[in-house]
Amino acid sequence: MTPMPSPEERLLGHFAKWSGFKLLVVGDFMLDQMVMGAAERLSPDAPVPVLRVDSASNVKESPGGASNVAVCAAALGGEVRCIGVTGNDADGRGLRAALERAGCDASMLVADDTRPTTVKRSLVGLAQHRHPQKMFRLDFESHAPLSDSIESQLLVAIERELRWCDVVALEDYNKGVCSERCCAQLMRLARAAGKRVLVDPAAIESYAKYTGAYLVTPNRTEAELATGMDTPLDASTPHNAKLAEKILASCELDAVVLTLDRHGALLLEKGGEVVVVPTVARTIYDVTGAGDMVLAALAAAIANNIPLRDAVAFANHAAGLEVEVFGVQPIPLASIRQSILGRTTRAQGRVRSLGDLCIELDVHRAAGKRIVLTNGNFDVLHAGHVAYLRDAKSLGDILVVGVNSDAQVRRQKGPMRPIFLESERLEMLAECRSIDYLVVFEEPTAHALIRAVHPDFYVKGGDYKPHEIAEIDIVEEMGISLRTLAHREGLGSRVIIERVRAAECAENSSHS
Repeated sequence: MTPMPSPEERLLGHFAKWSGFKLLVVGDFMLDQMVMGAAERLSPDAPVPVLRVDSASNVKESPGGASNVAVCAAALGGEVRCIGVTGNDADGRGLRAALERAGCDASMLVADDTRPTTVKRSLVGLAQHRHPQKMFRLDFESHAPLSDSIESQLLVAIERELRWCDVVALEDYNKGVCSERCCAQLMRLARAAGKRVLVDPAAIESYAKYTGAYLVTPNRTEAELATGMDTPLDASTPHNAKLAEKILASCELDAVVLTLDRHGALLLEKGGEVVVVPTVARTIYDVTGAGDMVLAALAAAIANNIPLRDAVAFANHAAGLEVEVFGVQPIPLASIRQSILGRTTRAQGRVRSLGDLCIELDVHRAAGKRIVLTNGNFDVLHAGHVAYLRDAKSLGDILVVGVNSDAQVRRQKGPMRPIFLESERLEMLAECRSIDYLVVFEEPTAHALIRAVHPDFYVKGGDYKPHEIAEIDIVEEMGISLRTLAHREGLGSRVIIERVRAAECAENSSHS
């Protein structure tokens, strides 16, 4: 019987069909500021630490709140449009510029003269010049309701953009944008357009305004506030399930995703059973932005038609990577895919399938690493091969070696080859320190391999002239740099095989 695929295996299967998506983000857009300095002494006039900031470069700005949802979704391959409100001020202009740099459309953010742009300014001190630690936070914001005019502008934009998007993400921080009227109209318009609304709710006492959404994603504390249910001493799955059941029924939702920090998440779908989705153990560094990442990841997965249970597992992985970094940072799709691959046995050793190889190469490429590709039979591995592979690796950072399958070696070299089977050749090559990845290919040429890997350098041995290389056409078409490396005379596999056969003949003659 074929074993059931693990959650990670299922996710990797979904990634093979992953495509871009269109996300409309509505909610409270804000700017996060981080002021970094050294906290080495107390103030002489009060028992408070002094934060010494050396230069303006120590003030970092990044999109926060709904803005963070938007940039996280863009990092997952989404086309994102933003609907919300900022102040008509420098912070608002800075926030728009940051969103645009991240690839998000911020043109529908309304500048309101009557309120400031929401800014969360964190003062961060370096303890003993090593460990950043938040000391204090200043919030510049207004909770006042929007004017009827501003709210009407938002609703007009929402109705128009619902025709464009695949999914809507509503990020509510209770700053005035997600009013009862705005939410009710959004749910009504979305239902009419057949679009799903995913809500990251505010810490409020009633979720009535989210009635009709597709799902909500509260944490346990938020869910307890909204339901009026206190945390028992033995808070566990039954308690969490009751929270989800109450929210699901009262708000006429399709699903509730209750996030549980290091315990993962609880999923309850309408008419379904409670499912606990565990998280991956992480070294938690900073939980800022984790909820925004969950909403963005769920939206991306649902837009790609991934079943909800697997979508929650994907969001868990994404949020786990988010908490490992300090401050708010979008996590690229390639990094999440590599993290998920790393949880499987497929990521052990150096041999990869072509699909898994491409997942890992995306991460290396995003980090600025140069990819080198070469290929061959590597039958009867010898010192010439070792030197050749070492020289190939020196051209870049990551060396990928394509190895012809046994069937192809027989077609190319005749029925007596290969001398060493595919598994044996891979085992020997895996011991070469210069090689990062090995992949077997079945085709008579490396055209498909080159197209999939898309290396910076394609390398062949010096016994080939450029016009003799079968793959020269695709190398030139893709703009890949071609390198031929010096061939060491007398060290070819054919020469060594003939040498061995000659020695055998001489030995047999001496015994006859």
